[in-house]
Amino acid sequence: MSIEQTEVIDFISIDEASGVVLLTISDHLSWDEIEGEHLVLLQEKLNGYLRYIESGRLFTDQPAARGARIVINLVGKFPLSRDATAFVSKAGAAIELAGFRLQFSVFDES
Repeated sequence: MSIEQTEVIDFISIDEASGVVLLTISDHLSWDEIEGEHLVLLQEKLNGYLRYIESGRLFTDQPAARGARIVINLVGKFPLSRDATAFVSKAGAAIELAGFRLQFSVFDES
């Protein structure tokens, strides 16, 4: 599972303490080499996640997610580039208008 599989939900988890549903995107690609293609993949992946939520499939697959706060959790192997940061900010604002949240973190291998 990875950002390159745009129609696949990489991971679903529910934070036991807060009840937040995390739909995680695993992004292993560097921003240095193919930034334009990488941004397109990210956009397609985010759109796939939104379709999954809005179609109700999330609640069919994970009934405990019904009524919970939903966060799309983008986890990258590399920090975001300047253009990727701008894209994630704009995408995050649009996702919030849909009633969800987008967050980014760099994977910590330690």
